[in-house]
Amino acid sequence: PDTAPDGITALVPRDRMCEGARKLRDTYSIVPDAPLYRREFGYYVLDRWKREGHIDDSTDINALFSYDPPGKHSLHGLGWCEAEFAPAFEEKIVEDRCEYEVVQDVAGRHVLCFKGRRNGFMPEYLDHPVKDRRTWEEDVKWRLDPSSPERFAHIDAAMAAARADAALGMIITQQVIGGYMYLRSLFGPEGALYAFYDCPDVVHDCMGTWLALADTVIARHQQYVTIDELFFGEDICYNHGSLISPDMIREFIFPYYSELITNMRRRQIDQSRHMYFQLDTDGFAVPVIPMYAELGMDVMSPFEVAAGNDLLAIARDYPRLVMTGGIDKRVLAAGPDAIDAFLKRIIPPMRRRGGYIPTCDHGVPEEVSFDNYMHYRRRIIELGG
Repeated sequence: PDTAPDGITALVPRDRMCEGARKLRDTYSIVPDAPLYRREFGYYVLDRWKREGHIDDSTDINALFSYDPPGKHSLHGLGWCEAEFAPAFEEKIVEDRCEYEVVQDVAGRHVLCFKGRRNGFMPEYLDHPVKDRRTWEEDVKWRLDPSSPERFAHIDAAMAAARADAALGMIITQQVIGGYMYLRSLFGPEGALYAFYDCPDVVHDCMGTWLALADTVIARHQQYVTIDELFFGEDICYNHGSLISPDMIREFIFPYYSELITNMRRRQIDQSRHMYFQLDTDGFAVPVIPMYAELGMDVMSPFEVAAGNDLLAIARDYPRLVMTGGIDKRVLAAGPDAIDAFLKRIIPPMRRRGGYIPTCDHGVPEEVSFDNYMHYRRRIIELGG
């Protein structure tokens, strides 16, 4: 029988990996002086560039900006900014306010929007679905039932695609809504803070439900593939540090993370494979780095510069932390001279160190002109290899 590595029972050798996988795995291994992997965080500016005639719906963004081919395959089914409800809440207009309307979204939140417009701006959240145990149990908890058949309706096709990419050496990443992001989507940012004190038993029930769902879905995925990375969308920081205290993190979030990570490692098909742990959080992330390192965090993003994250200082203090982000969105809007000065300070030392993917520190904002962005991409190629 063929016992050659298949990317599942064992990692494929480097010469059988696709180009993107080789380059991204060098990044995750923090190989000094390796060419920097080229991609972007995301965009809020594409409509502007379309209006100005620089791109259209047929434009291949990856080719235009010389991004690297994919090196990662993401597994879904566990939410990102909202919980993975099955069924989701009905999207509907609940109130007309002249030029605005209040909409119930798929996460059960009431959101103030421009009339007829749902995207391209930061909405105002007016209400969230969980207020207490009654609203949690009657309106929300049953939507997170791991046994809901629709959760696995397309698993055969999804896992066939994942296995094919694993055979190319791609990093198989399981994306999950993080514990704080999940609680915030249920209670709201203010409501969650009160809930930690007013109804901690409900918060623990919410997190136990989160764990049961995540563990069930991931266990199914692990029947087909070895997972290389667990990636939490957390957003637990603001511009002065963590939104909740270290004690709250350790009480309400870490026990559930620890159990999930332990279970995942125990179930891995390839027991020799290192499973990376990535955390994505806006805001000033430095205070939580040592905390999440206790759970084995390997990768972090996106290091917002305006929030006080000093990329070079963090890279020096945490030499084994893979970092992605850290390109100041304000600098991209400021023009070529500012872009050059920033990149010449950041990119050469980060390339020498290794373990860095340069991207904007959030979605590229509308203030960034197409010419400025093209200038930035050319400089990344010149400096990053």
